[in-house]
Amino acid sequence: MQLIEALRAGVNGSEQSLEALYDHATEDTVRRFEATGSPVITDGEQRKYHNFWTYGVEGDPNASPDGFRIPFAAGHVRRMPRLNAGPFRYQRYADSYLDHARRFTQAPLKQAIISPSALSLLYPAEGLPDYPRETFIEDLLAEHVSEVRRCLAKGAYKVQIDFTEGRLALKVDPSGALLESFIDLNNLALGRLTPAERAKMGVHTCPGGDRDSTHSADVDYAELLPSLFKLDVGSFYLALAGERDRIRVLEIIRGVMKPGQRVFVGVVTPIDPRIETSEDVRDRVLEAARYIPLEQLGTTDDCGFAPFCDDISTTRETAFAKIRVRVLGTLAAERVLGAG
Repeated sequence: MQLIEALRAGVNGSEQSLEALYDHATEDTVRRFEATGSPVITDGEQRKYHNFWTYGVEGDPNASPDGFRIPFAAGHVRRMPRLNAGPFRYQRYADSYLDHARRFTQAPLKQAIISPSALSLLYPAEGLPDYPRETFIEDLLAEHVSEVRRCLAKGAYKVQIDFTEGRLALKVDPSGALLESFIDLNNLALGRLTPAERAKMGVHTCPGGDRDSTHSADVDYAELLPSLFKLDVGSFYLALAGERDRIRVLEIIRGVMKPGQRVFVGVVTPIDPRIETSEDVRDRVLEAARYIPLEQLGTTDDCGFAPFCDDISTTRETAFAKIRVRVLGTLAAERVLGAG
């Protein structure tokens, strides 16, 4: 909360004092995450300035704040920046977050990064003089690939591409053309990586999760999943606990997943204030195991712990309690399945 309050106040005070708040938030997150028993942890994206989506372009002098609108069911709207001129360059890369987190832990660290398709929404539909879309896309791909390699070079256990806009694309364009263009763009970036690099890559998808609401839960998951599994990555992190009909989604996953792909199913719902029990999680894992081979199955959380710096709908205590029951419930399911 100290960090949130400092950001709310317009980050008044010295840069040194703000840095201390970021350090404290990161260390507290890492320590609490380790204490849950999770075999892989993250820094909770504590240093991503205002949100998980635009951390790399915050402060870009070539961008203004009045870009693509993302409306949520609760009635609020988030906005992307809008690019006003080229060239497009990241202002920071996610490997810097690994540097900070590694000071507080030796546990395996997964690093989340934003997708090229999400950042492609910065480019205005009317185009830009002297900076054609083709040049922008080339710059965007180069920056994304650089970020991935920087994270892997810093020892990231996995690099997770956040693809929350996948389901949203179907809401914006029910024909599926926008979604397919997103898949193609992300695969262009992935195609520039080596097979060994792609094996350490994952993709996360969800219907959004902000202030206990979503931006696209009303879009049928069935429309997204066949396209999603065309992405050339080794791991898929899928929001599932909050779905109304998990069995139907699991049946679709079984039909579209490929050998060698690992599917991490969401077993807790951050935007639900109720803290699940380990028995809830165990039963959800056992449910998923009827459709996904054990050697390809993992567990994760749905989305919405705190994707934007002003979202305080979920307390840290609730967040880590949910993660803890995920770990305990997964272990309980392993014992039942004989997979421990």
